[in-house]
Amino acid sequence: MANLSNDSAAAKSRGSWFNRRALLLGAASTAGASAFPNRALRAAAWHPSKPIHVLIGYPAGGAVDTVVRLVGEGVRRTTGAVVIGEVRSGAYGVIAAQAAAIAPPDGYTLASAIMGMMSVLPAMPGSRMAIDVDRDLTPVINLAGSAMAVVARSDAPFDDIDGLIAYARSRPGELTYASSGSGSINHVGAAYIAREVGIEMLHVPYRGGAPATLDVVAGRIDLMVANVAEVAAMVEEGKMKALGVTSAHASPMIPKAPPLAQRFAQLDFNNWFGLAGPPNMAADVIEGVAAMFATALREDTTVQALAARGLEPLGVSGGAFTEQIRRDRARWAAVAKDSNIRLE
Repeated sequence: MANLSNDSAAAKSRGSWFNRRALLLGAASTAGASAFPNRALRAAAWHPSKPIHVLIGYPAGGAVDTVVRLVGEGVRRTTGAVVIGEVRSGAYGVIAAQAAAIAPPDGYTLASAIMGMMSVLPAMPGSRMAIDVDRDLTPVINLAGSAMAVVARSDAPFDDIDGLIAYARSRPGELTYASSGSGSINHVGAAYIAREVGIEMLHVPYRGGAPATLDVVAGRIDLMVANVAEVAAMVEEGKMKALGVTSAHASPMIPKAPPLAQRFAQLDFNNWFGLAGPPNMAADVIEGVAAMFATALREDTTVQALAARGLEPLGVSGGAFTEQIRRDRARWAAVAKDSNIRLE
């Protein structure tokens, strides 16, 4: 959850740009929506006859907005249908989710459903969410995921995960790590890594990812865990050190950062970005919407656009997506318990 509410004029303008672009393509959807080139779409019992609106619960230009925009453009190219992104940021995505939850379950209104909102916050003791994501939303498809990078201040006295472990064990609880807020993926991700490698660190929460990152760059905080795309440029410029990425393979955005899962098998996890709809969506509607987005996720142009931003397509839909949400929630609940994380 690196993105927090942002009501600036620039954010609103950028969100509106996407809406205008999608609307300009609306004429194409009328002709294209009934003639999808993909076999899965032709086989689906449901397909759209008008634009699909995705309510984006995070600021324009952020990771969630980017995923919806890139995949939405892929949907237009591959199916002729139109996806209109509408930024309704705030409350860790809950504002958009609440609006989608009361929409007709006809497939034309969806909301961003990211790991932070669907799996992390519901698992945190003391969490007071204004929505029950299991009761009020229907998981449709998980679009893309980003590996997390463990990054440290440029003058940190260690250069890799082994050095971090040795340093932290010699000074239990002294190393500091920043996050975009208590219960954020930055927070629980770092706590999870600390648990798995057997070290203790001090959590320093911030009101958003930007100030947290700036304090690591300035050397006031020792390290943080963040989406690869959010820190890749700073690593390349030497403003941060990349100690590793939470995957089994290297990230093309930070190729020199070793994959942590090759040393610690459990450290293969990503921060994912999906879509959910209102409750009581019919099975054929869920399948039709998911098939449309899955088609875009198989297109080379979409895959390359996501990869350029440190993202990889997932395409996990329906019941499998629901199971992924539950599995990740169990993981973060265990981390919260073991690390004594509680939201106040």
